[in-house]
Amino acid sequence: MDKNYLLEEAQLQLEDALLTLLIDKVKEHYFLRYNPLRLPDSVSQSILVYQSKNLKLLNTFYQNLAGVYRYKFGDSQLEFLWDGNDHTEQYKNEWSAFFHQCTESFCKQELFIKAVLDLTVFLPESGQAQLIENKMNHFILQHFEVKIHKQRGIVEMKVA
Repeated sequence: MDKNYLLEEAQLQLEDALLTLLIDKVKEHYFLRYNPLRLPDSVSQSILVYQSKNLKLLNTFYQNLAGVYRYKFGDSQLEFLWDGNDHTEQYKNEWSAFFHQCTESFCKQELFIKAVLDLTVFLPESGQAQLIENKMNHFILQHFEVKIHKQRGIVEMKVA
């Protein structure tokens, strides 16, 4: 429901590239956590050879994180950029840095690593995409203390 169309467009342009990097980051964190010597086994081999072809199942996670970013940090007023960059490039740089920071934080948690792997590498076996997407979105909601409503958009969580 925000009005920062330039930021939203910049986020949409970067979606596939950032999600591909997310998968690579998750794969690396998996090996650091569970198989630092990279000894071959069936799970590790599946993860190692996986190439992202369909990022559609990570789309909801990306869109929710992008929406939270626009809600928390986006501004609908353009500011003067004294370095000669245009606003779209500025937004792309800031959004990319934020995305990397958040996903690096999320990758420190075992459940996030498993959720991304389940939605990408192991999806044909699991078949529970909606449940896994909800787990991933839970990281966003808890980290930023917001709720996402279909009608009202993103709202702050009220802590009693």
